Amino acid sequence: MTNHDTIIQKITANWQVFEALLAGLDPAETSWKPPGGQWSLLEIVCHLLDEEREDFRARVMHVLDTPDLPMPSIDSEGWVTSREYSSQNFDEKLAMFLEERASSVMWLQSLKAAPWDNAYQHPVMGPLPASLFLSNWLAHDYHHIRQINRVKYEYLQWNLTSDSLAYAGKW
Repeated sequence: MTNHDTIIQKITANWQVFEALLAGLDPAETSWKPPGGQWSLLEIVCHLLDEEREDFRARVMHVLDTPDLPMPSIDSEGWVTSREYSSQNFDEKLAMFLEERASSVMWLQSLKAAPWDNAYQHPVMGPLPASLFLSNWLAHDYHHIRQINRVKYEYLQWNLTSDSLAYAGKW
């Protein structure tokens, strides 16, 4: 059984986690790309903004309100290039993401007796209940919190120190 209230509380708490992890960073750090073609912090923030607006909140709303209608398609991987994430302004995109998260939190907290069992019938994956999208919204937060920490750690390692970081513990 999914504890929707606790998941909503954790999504709410992550609003402050993202702000604490990402506010006040140097532009060199936000645009730096780790070796291996991984995303920069700027690209991560742009992705979070688009996912907040067009994926998770939109999909939870869709399945709660109109589960029988076709779901709008998204291209979260393709948006990185098609929406030119790397040329965006980090501070503006972060502010926009935090505003969108505020809207999401207000909406989620307003839900009373939501029909979490409503399910969208996906043509390949079968029934996808609103509850699944809510749980995955929180999981998506955790995924990107981990990713942000990894990028910040690697930025420290590659750009800010020549000292060994082994004393801090195994990464």
